[in-house]
Amino acid sequence: MIADDVAEYLKNHPEFFENYAEMLAEINIPHPHGGRTIPISERQILTLRERSKQMEAKLREMVQFGEENDAISERTHRLALALLGAKDLATVAHAIEFSLREDFAVPHVALRVWRGSNHEGGHALFSALPNETRQFAAQLDQPRCSAQTPVDTVALFGDAASQLKSFAYITLRDREPFGMVAMASEDAQRFYPDMGTLFLTRLGDLMSAAIARHLV
Repeated sequence: MIADDVAEYLKNHPEFFENYAEMLAEINIPHPHGGRTIPISERQILTLRERSKQMEAKLREMVQFGEENDAISERTHRLALALLGAKDLATVAHAIEFSLREDFAVPHVALRVWRGSNHEGGHALFSALPNETRQFAAQLDQPRCSAQTPVDTVALFGDAASQLKSFAYITLRDREPFGMVAMASEDAQRFYPDMGTLFLTRLGDLMSAAIARHLV
């Protein structure tokens, strides 16, 4: 018989463990961490303890994720309230930039809009962007996070551009793209390609709606 046959037999005949309980008590097997042999019963206890530790670790991880999501939801809620109370476009822009920097701890934020006649007022929100950057934003169907940037970072972040190592881009749109929010960090792990973008998508929807209603 091979080991798989033995395992299959024991699985199909659980009465074996009752009929040969004394024999099982006499069998010693290697300790999982080496050095000595131990009874099967002790080995089972060690296995249960290890599984319990793994489950506790997963539970702690789930609790941590839950707490982080609650914190993000609270920050998003504060931003939503600020945007609802904003009376003009300048106040909207300030609320977005303040929230991203202070609440979401994003060190570098660039908010740009290229639609509407408001740009005649000279607000930094309407600072010119290269056509390539606008085309890049228009093609995004969801937020993009990356350690590399396909656009001119100097036009967005000025003198800090050479120090930046990770980036996130959110396109602002209603029926058509009309702007973008670019975020960056000196930390290469702050924004990475595989990170979840659900909250970034929701932030993009929120910011788009708030800005679009003030564009003329």
